[in-house]
Amino acid sequence: MTNLTTGADAVDQAIAKGIDFDGSEIPTAKIDLYNQVMGLEGQRQRSGVSNTMRSRIVRIGAKHIPQDELNQKLIDANFAPLKDKEIAFYYSK
Repeated sequence: MTNLTTGADAVDQAIAKGIDFDGSEIPTAKIDLYNQVMGLEGQRQRSGVSNTMRSRIVRIGAKHIPQDELNQKLIDANFAPLKDKEIAFYYSK
């Protein structure tokens, strides 16, 4: 059986079903607010694919990759290195 709590789409699939990973129902008010905010985000003008890629790499990478390693990977891929505010937000304990 496939683990339904892993992978990039797991959260979206759970939200669409209205069922949390523990089997409990997600309250309608939470789903409604989430859908409202995601609808607004869907209408937002994007600044560019590379900027979005970098933002996602930093946001998600910081959860899995040590600061110095992520910074070097960004540089090696010709992205801007980590900014001081990103380091403070994602790596300060």
